Amino acid sequence: MTALNIKRGSTSHSAYDLRDPFTEVIESHTLAVTVVNESGVLARVIGLFSGRGYNIDSLTVAEVDHEGHRSRITIVTRGTPHVIEQIKAQLGRLVPVFEVHDLTVEGPSVQRELALIKVAGKGDHRIEALRLAEIFRANVVDSTLESFVFEMTGTPEKIDAFADLMRPLGLCEIARTGVAALSRGV
Repeated sequence: MTALNIKRGSTSHSAYDLRDPFTEVIESHTLAVTVVNESGVLARVIGLFSGRGYNIDSLTVAEVDHEGHRSRITIVTRGTPHVIEQIKAQLGRLVPVFEVHDLTVEGPSVQRELALIKVAGKGDHRIEALRLAEIFRANVVDSTLESFVFEMTGTPEKIDAFADLMRPLGLCEIARTGVAALSRGV
């Protein structure tokens, strides 16, 4: 019989692996990737995901160290635990990458997103939209006789819940920044 390549604590698997990939749980993970701030780096990171068929649920990028020429890419992705480990390992091997942190497994983190939500409505729908905005702590940043634009920050789940409630009241358009996240503590 051919040897079975299963090692305790190892993430490498052979073709004879006994795990059923269809029964593994799909998990959402937030990755913080520190990279060189130069042209083409984001394209290489995105190429890694698209070339292997991995999906990106959210992506934010900003310079975090001007003098050190470093940017931080925050990626929310999902997959089986094996796929997440592959993503982290492959990101870590890219030359312009300094660090890869999986905020989901490294401990508590703070995650926020900014959204602009345009709602058009008249009469009772306008009143209800304003009432719900107050409950969700959304700010009115633009108002016309026909519509409001609300600004809201919070977790992606909070923004999803607010958008779901605004749909029957006249949700027209939504723009979202994507998740920004930091680990808690020192």
